[in-house]
Amino acid sequence: MSRPVALITGPTSGIGEGFARRYAADGYDLVLVARDTARLDRLAADLQQRHGTAVETITADLSSVTDRDAVAERLRAGVRVLVNNAGFGTAGEFWSAPYEQLQAQLDVNVTAVMALTHAALPSMVAAGTGTVLNVASVAGLLPGRGSTYSASKAWVVSFSEGLANGLGGTGVGVHALCPGFVRTEFHARAGIDMAGTSSFLWLEVDDVVAETMSDMAKGKVVIIPGLQYKALTTGGRMVPRTLVRALTRTVGKGRGRT
Repeated sequence: MSRPVALITGPTSGIGEGFARRYAADGYDLVLVARDTARLDRLAADLQQRHGTAVETITADLSSVTDRDAVAERLRAGVRVLVNNAGFGTAGEFWSAPYEQLQAQLDVNVTAVMALTHAALPSMVAAGTGTVLNVASVAGLLPGRGSTYSASKAWVVSFSEGLANGLGGTGVGVHALCPGFVRTEFHARAGIDMAGTSSFLWLEVDDVVAETMSDMAKGKVVIIPGLQYKALTTGGRMVPRTLVRALTRTVGKGRGRT
């Protein structure tokens, strides 16, 4: 029998790599999508050696229309799981950041999620089974330090919830993962200084992946790993937005992120 296939964007480090390793261990073949060919090839070779996983790699920059189309075409051929993990944040202020950088951020964080999900769903619905996991952020649930990144993740949460409603009864699940601070390369790549951030707020990749897989199996749509972030987001819904913004400025140091 053929093995199920999971396509994962942004798998060469952090949360994306965590899901690639988990799905390989669970008996899936993989399609891995990222910009860095060398890191893709190293990960593919490791997963093949460890788990006997068949791995297809696609070098793509999801801010590019041409590259998004290439990945969408692969999805139309059919996969069991799509993990829309690729995304990025940037340091600096919105009003001084290059507009092209901000647009690229939206293209990766929002447009690619929409395009790839649109390409993947028809075959999943036809098969009566499938999973789409969209990696959002706690920043999509609470006012963030910046504007564009937080807004992009709020879009992912709302998009996922709406799709989950629409797909009820089809056998296809859509989920939004909303992690807080996770020990990955994300902040260093963005040039965001995280010095002084309380150790209480940090999560480990393996814990995020394990909790997400468990919550997806339970049918949860919005998944918030870590008790500390469950408490923060629950509290954020119960107090005035002005207070939430004030707390965000205190915890997040207020500025320095687009």
